[in-house]
Amino acid sequence: MTGTFSQHLAVIRNVLKRMFAARLGGLLNILVIGIALSLPTGLYVLLKNAEGAIAQFSGAPQISIFLDMSAGHDATDKLKLLLEENKAIAGIEFVAREQALESLQQNSGLSDLVAGLKQNPLPDAFVIQPKNSDGQSLQTLRDQLVQLPGVERVQLDSDWAYKLAAILKFGRTGVLILAMLLSLALIAITFNTIRLQILTQREEIIVAKLIGATNGFIRRPFLYFGILQGLLGGMMAWLITSASVFFFNTRLSELAQLYGSDFALTPLDSLDGLSLLVFSLYLGGLGAWLSVSRHLSEVEPH
Repeated sequence: MTGTFSQHLAVIRNVLKRMFAARLGGLLNILVIGIALSLPTGLYVLLKNAEGAIAQFSGAPQISIFLDMSAGHDATDKLKLLLEENKAIAGIEFVAREQALESLQQNSGLSDLVAGLKQNPLPDAFVIQPKNSDGQSLQTLRDQLVQLPGVERVQLDSDWAYKLAAILKFGRTGVLILAMLLSLALIAITFNTIRLQILTQREEIIVAKLIGATNGFIRRPFLYFGILQGLLGGMMAWLITSASVFFFNTRLSELAQLYGSDFALTPLDSLDGLSLLVFSLYLGGLGAWLSVSRHLSEVEPH
């Protein structure tokens, strides 16, 4: 067991030496991979922070039900019973038109204008708390409430937030497509790098096969090269993303202070960072495996 571990460790050391034999070339490869991975990663961080900001500023969603002006007490009581029977509703609050007018007069700064009204223009209303806050459930509930008797209009108080959330969902799809395209590009980069290494070491591979080296033994350094290059590229992407968030926050803090807020971008957490490293490692290993499988069989002793 110890001997096998020592062999793998020795292979990794040799791979690292070969990777950085030409320091500039090795660093440039890792930098290219890091920049490519940091693009979708950075967009993911921005979208995740935007979703957090929406949740912070929109608060718990509420749906306001405005009754028809001609609705009487019987219609109001009947509607209240229907709302209480709805399993998608967690809480109900009735706001009488007189209470709504009084609140408008006290809080809107238009007390003189409201006092001059000959009659109350506001309808009775119900304010309900939905059990589920996802956009689809809220839309379904709102469509159900509109059909109830005596209802004039239904308004989702956080409607703007859910429209913005839909835009962010569209943005996540764009990030996913970008990540897939760049992943293919990184696989191609690793594929070509390993191909060039196999061609450069062609004579060494032939000699190794002549003295009885197995394909697994010959394949191992190239696979480790792709895996390590992908892993280092992922670490570079994490570093680039974290540094970008730090510099953004230095400018964002000045803007947030103007609006009396302490909002700041949150960098990648440990789980997301680990996922990034595993993903980059996988891409590097996949590109190396494809290249070795394609080109190593072409190098045979005559």
